[in-house]
Amino acid sequence: MRLRLDDEACQVALGECLGRALHGRGRVYLEGELGAGKTTLARGILRAYGHGGAVKSPTYTLVEPYELDEVRLHHFDLYRLGDPEELEFIGGRDLLGDDALCLIEWPEHGEGWLPAPDLRVRLCLAGAGREACLEASSGRGRRVLERLAEMPAVAGWRLAEGNATAEGESTP
Repeated sequence: MRLRLDDEACQVALGECLGRALHGRGRVYLEGELGAGKTTLARGILRAYGHGGAVKSPTYTLVEPYELDEVRLHHFDLYRLGDPEELEFIGGRDLLGDDALCLIEWPEHGEGWLPAPDLRVRLCLAGAGREACLEASSGRGRRVLERLAEMPAVAGWRLAEGNATAEGESTP
């Protein structure tokens, strides 16, 4: 699924829709260069579960836990991870369990140690906005994309496959 997000408000709104579609469980890899909007998307996902406070990227602590009603959410930022084995030392196996929702920025830094994602969200700059490419990697991820596709707001952001590039230019 490819989506065009014209501004930060659209990114947050997509996060809220995605949060509702996730039902508080799963592993989501958030990919993209610095400034692509990974933490902004995470803020929207957290809003879907009632979090109204600030959302910071846990760049130095590696993980920020949130207990929200009946949802355990762990927001990881692995940008500064020196070695994937460091995740073992912070209790990564417990934090990444199936009973939680895990948002993982910079998952490539944990490659070889991290469990497979249910969903990959790749964000890239597209003119003044962003393009989001969502790809399911499991049955849970496919169900999330099905629920997301049924949401009216998402329909307005949808791009036909093959009609736009990361830079937002049309292709033949």
